[in-house]
Amino acid sequence: MFWFTGLSGSGKSTIAERVYAEMERRGVEVEYIDGDALRSVFPSTGFTREQREEHLRRTGYMASRLEAHGIMVVASFVSPYRESRDFIRKLCRNFVEIYVSTPLDECERRDVKGLYARARRGEIANFTGIDDPYEPPRHPELTLDTRALSVDQSVAKVLDRLGG
Repeated sequence: MFWFTGLSGSGKSTIAERVYAEMERRGVEVEYIDGDALRSVFPSTGFTREQREEHLRRTGYMASRLEAHGIMVVASFVSPYRESRDFIRKLCRNFVEIYVSTPLDECERRDVKGLYARARRGEIANFTGIDDPYEPPRHPELTLDTRALSVDQSVAKVLDRLGG
């Protein structure tokens, strides 16, 4: 399983979608799970720490079941807390944590939805990086700095984990 984590606007979903598409093109049995897409299906999922952790535990369990049945999972979630990511790691046989390490100021610069500006104005509560913490992975299997790497380069690094 490839678990992409990073701040909103870091590039994790863009890279994950491209990884997923390439894996699918190669004939790999793969499923893509995206945080925003999942929240659109379960709109009552909140953003407090407890609600986020509960949402990620459910998602991690679902991903682990797919993995147990031979389906490669590509997941893209802010997943701001180490505890949640560690819980998911324990559920999965092959958990590859991919930290998209784009700094906050760059994520804010890229923010086409204006979410960071709204959070700074107090219009959005519990926004990761503003009034809720992001706990970077201590030992991710892969770190991608999207200021230094293009999307294509980032995708190539991830696919190298698959063996090319």
